[in-house]
Amino acid sequence: MIKDIGQIVKGTILFDEPMSKHTSYGIGGPAKAYITPNDKSDLKSILKYSKANNIPVYFIGSGSNLLVSDEGIDGLVITLGKSFKRLEIDNNKVFAETGVMLGKLVKECVKRNLSGLESLIGVPGTLGGALIMNAGAFGGEISNYLKHVNVVTMSGVEKTYSLGEIKFDYRQSSFQSNEILTDAEFEFIVSDEKTVLKNKQKASGGRKSSQPLRFRSAGSVFKNPKEGAAGYYIDKAGLKGTKQGDAEISTKHANFFVNHGNAKASDVVQLIRQAKKSVNEKFGISLELEIKTLGFSPEVFEV
Repeated sequence: MIKDIGQIVKGTILFDEPMSKHTSYGIGGPAKAYITPNDKSDLKSILKYSKANNIPVYFIGSGSNLLVSDEGIDGLVITLGKSFKRLEIDNNKVFAETGVMLGKLVKECVKRNLSGLESLIGVPGTLGGALIMNAGAFGGEISNYLKHVNVVTMSGVEKTYSLGEIKFDYRQSSFQSNEILTDAEFEFIVSDEKTVLKNKQKASGGRKSSQPLRFRSAGSVFKNPKEGAAGYYIDKAGLKGTKQGDAEISTKHANFFVNHGNAKASDVVQLIRQAKKSVNEKFGISLELEIKTLGFSPEVFEV
């Protein structure tokens, strides 16, 4: 049944595709099919077919904050990262499809002295993933300047959400997992070159000095609890530099778990469990995952 979907896909489809090729971790078993739809019409057709045939569908962006199981994914993985790339800027109003890389959006806004996204300079991933995660850094969040978002449901129906209809919180949003974001509109602040560049350099410098950018990772593994920074508590639990296979809790930033080359998902899971257990035992704090996971049963991460 999954093989038959190739007959309706106008974009690209790869069968039994290793997800290790599509995640910043370089980790993950095969997806039954990995699809990049050609356009919105193609996306709707794929979703309607999948729903009619009870085929599980999973949406990903660029895979920059994603851990995929070694066993892979029994279903379709759909990404808009290589096709939904339209970006239009009219004064301080910005329209962007969700496959646009966040870095590209930030760069184009900075170039026009539009303020609001400078703090996200260097944050990887697509706009779609950034909206779902309510990406933020150094005090700024992408939802602050959002006007509305268009989505396509599993039935192939288009819907529009205005800002007031979406609940944003720290590293999360109320977007439904069975809807895929296709494009969004923003309204940024018209500023001056000096202010925008100062904000950008501050964020860029902070990231380079504190994060292990030389190694493959998925960014921050855990959300910061209300008590403070997750990395601080993992460090105080004595776990910096802890290794499992080729995975390691970074010696530079304890909330970054890095892949030194051949790490398996099971290695990263083991480190996640160890960090959750130690921080809970020592400080009574329950760490919550910030990275997204695919192909695991929920209890795998419970301690």
